[in-house]
Amino acid sequence: MQIRLVHLAVLAGLAAFAGVATFAARGVAQQPAPAEQAQEEQNPADATPQPFNPQLAALMIMLIQPRHAKVAMAGKSENWPLAGYEFKQLQQGFAVIPRAVPRYKGLPVGELIDAALKQPFAVLDFAIKAGDTRQFNEAFGRVTQGCNACHTTTDNPFIVIKTPTADMFPNQEFEPGKR
Repeated sequence: MQIRLVHLAVLAGLAAFAGVATFAARGVAQQPAPAEQAQEEQNPADATPQPFNPQLAALMIMLIQPRHAKVAMAGKSENWPLAGYEFKQLQQGFAVIPRAVPRYKGLPVGELIDAALKQPFAVLDFAIKAGDTRQFNEAFGRVTQGCNACHTTTDNPFIVIKTPTADMFPNQEFEPGKR
């Protein structure tokens, strides 16, 4: 009986050893070879996404230029609720930019925006709330001039913004009261 227990203990020990060896072999077999590992690390589809870090020009094109145009189109149509909404969107876009790009060519972006637009924005806000087309057109022109003054200050005088002459958003209605 004791011999059988010894045999069982030896067999159990061998089985445990074989299980550990098999597990270890599987772990080694499942790990990629160094060349495969390097190839996996270089696969862009598997890479960890990087934080979004756009340049100032990209932010201007994505956030500011379309909103500038939408304010103009809403004001041209005398759709004052929409003009007010789009104006707030424009202001929010300008609030985001200095947080994303604090300095441009060594200049403080937030201070540049304030210097160029704080006063014209106040007049535009008043014109929209008053629903005054003449005052809106003058104020919007001053906002646009502020944009161009900032471009000149940052050595980009070739970037010239203007009041849109055509609707660049064919999928949005700017006329008031239409659904």
